[in-house]
Amino acid sequence: MDPQSERQIHSIGIVVPFFNEEKVIQEFYKSLTTAISNLPYQFFLYFIDDGSSDRTAALLEEIAGGDDRVTIIEFSRNFGHQAALSAGLDAARGDAVISLDGDGQHPPEMIPELIRLYASNDEYDIIQTKREPGNETAVKRATSGFFYSLMNRFSNVKMIEGTADFRLMSRRSVDSLKQMPEYHRFLRGMIPWMGYKTIILPYRPSERLGGVSKYSLARMVKLAADAIFSFSLAPMRITIILGLLYLVLALAEILYVVSYFVTNKANLLTPGWPSLMFASLLGNAIILISLGVFGYYIGYIFQQIKNRPLYIIKSIKSRQADPPGPPEKPEPLA
Repeated sequence: MDPQSERQIHSIGIVVPFFNEEKVIQEFYKSLTTAISNLPYQFFLYFIDDGSSDRTAALLEEIAGGDDRVTIIEFSRNFGHQAALSAGLDAARGDAVISLDGDGQHPPEMIPELIRLYASNDEYDIIQTKREPGNETAVKRATSGFFYSLMNRFSNVKMIEGTADFRLMSRRSVDSLKQMPEYHRFLRGMIPWMGYKTIILPYRPSERLGGVSKYSLARMVKLAADAIFSFSLAPMRITIILGLLYLVLALAEILYVVSYFVTNKANLLTPGWPSLMFASLLGNAIILISLGVFGYYIGYIFQQIKNRPLYIIKSIKSRQADPPGPPEKPEPLA
């Protein structure tokens, strides 16, 4: 290895969002601190409580009370996983920033390897993990594969199937991401869109430490919609194609009818309610689909131009004298 290619790293931020994870917090924290205990860097740990309704906030505060490296960012309500990650990245200090989930499926034991790859390759700004096939259901594998193939076909961002929000980012890539004020966020698309060189690190996900996944079907559908409508105009193009197809069918129907008049067979034409209803229903369906797609884009624009914050911070708690993060004054821990 060329020693001139190695980076000088002094500090690293670690961002972890939590939502109703009281059953796993202590074990995750133990795994995380064990993984970084022998690394020669200054660490800043950012634990984001995404409006939990269980004892997550209390347990995080207990951890922060005994660890000066920990900063707790507590939301006023549940704003979602992507907003929680964004809050941590906005606040994070460090020459590099690592993000991972707090349920144990992103193994903290991989953090030393993420840092090693980053430190030894100064041409790369992002070390992105990629989940290898594991014990996912066939339905999840199929829907995931379809989603990524759809995105790669119709968007201008190439996404690798199996990548998630477990990655290391350089300081400059984090600062670049902070300049992107999208309200509907899909970090798996926004980060590759920036164009920084990336190393892919495969890993096999661990079992959850406890509890159940907070990504319900509705949340996954919303995330997919955010990705599709934020990074692709394909839905609008599809509605235009459907409209043109319907126009062709209508013209064909007109020519068909005219042919009967030209050949003096107009008397053979029988008013056909089934065909009329079919054409009417098909036309109305295309119109409604088109209005829905365009309405979705307009809704995205409306939400963006309102300029509401992506998240609202209820409190920031840290034992540090000058804690990092947004400008709100943190509450001191006892």
